[in-house]
Amino acid sequence: MTGPLGWLLDAQVHVAGSPVLVREIVGNVFGLASALLGLRRLVWAWPVGMIGNALLFTVFLGGVFATPQAHDLYGQAGRQVFFFAVSVYGWWRSSRNRRSGDGQRPAVVPRWATGRERLGLLVVAVAGTAAGYPVLAALGSWGPLPDAWILVGSLLATYGMARGWVEFWLIWIAVDAVGVPLLLRGGFYPSAAMYLVYGGFCLAGLAAWWRTSRATPPARTDIPPTYSEAVA
Repeated sequence: MTGPLGWLLDAQVHVAGSPVLVREIVGNVFGLASALLGLRRLVWAWPVGMIGNALLFTVFLGGVFATPQAHDLYGQAGRQVFFFAVSVYGWWRSSRNRRSGDGQRPAVVPRWATGRERLGLLVVAVAGTAAGYPVLAALGSWGPLPDAWILVGSLLATYGMARGWVEFWLIWIAVDAVGVPLLLRGGFYPSAAMYLVYGGFCLAGLAAWWRTSRATPPARTDIPPTYSEAVA
């Protein structure tokens, strides 16, 4: 394939002596831009994030799209599909609110999950990872156990955000802690760097939500997350 698209699919740079796809770098740049736009509640966060998701989806399916890492991370690829779907919904909802003149929504009120809710998170985390591991292994995913946790943890963290649980930040931190070494071993250096950046966001978010939860009475919410909150 020729032209700009062909260049984007094939172009590589070398980091620490290892080849890295330009589209992995570009995809993570779009992801960071989406997070920053999302922090400002701008509607462009959604389409910008979707471009990043699409690019990173191709990166993590190395066997299909011929990446130099020669590794398939199906859990990471599935994570991009999930975030893409969240972005489609968020973009649609934001556009609808703008047409109706309602640009505001009730704020999420942070609270700690109850003991029963925490137990539910733990059960789903263990069961989901245990169920995802053999599936990803059968598909040929590289590092299927950590890859399974990254996918399941991402889903749980997004759900916890929607419920307003402070623990969702801890789940994201656990996802990042597993994701960074996995991506470094696989040679996905830009994505590993972005995990570190998102980890910093998570620590700051945890501190902010912790303070708010101590000052505000707990409340339940079913509000879905913004893209910037989902990709942390």
